[in-house]
Amino acid sequence: MIQFQVEGMSCNHCVGAITRAVQTVDPAARVSADVPAQAVRVESSADPEALRDAIEEAGYPVKSVA
Repeated sequence: MIQFQVEGMSCNHCVGAITRAVQTVDPAARVSADVPAQAVRVESSADPEALRDAIEEAGYPVKSVA
């Protein structure tokens, strides 16, 4: 599992946009989010950098990846 700290994620609409962005890289990815903590967890075999790029291209800056 990969965890991203994502700036600007404030509602379920944001979670949906991030989920769609991640699934453009890996359609089978499982995404969960903690909106108050601005944390997104992704279960995927895709390259973490590709996932990060997709999230950022959707308009959500990634502060860290773990």
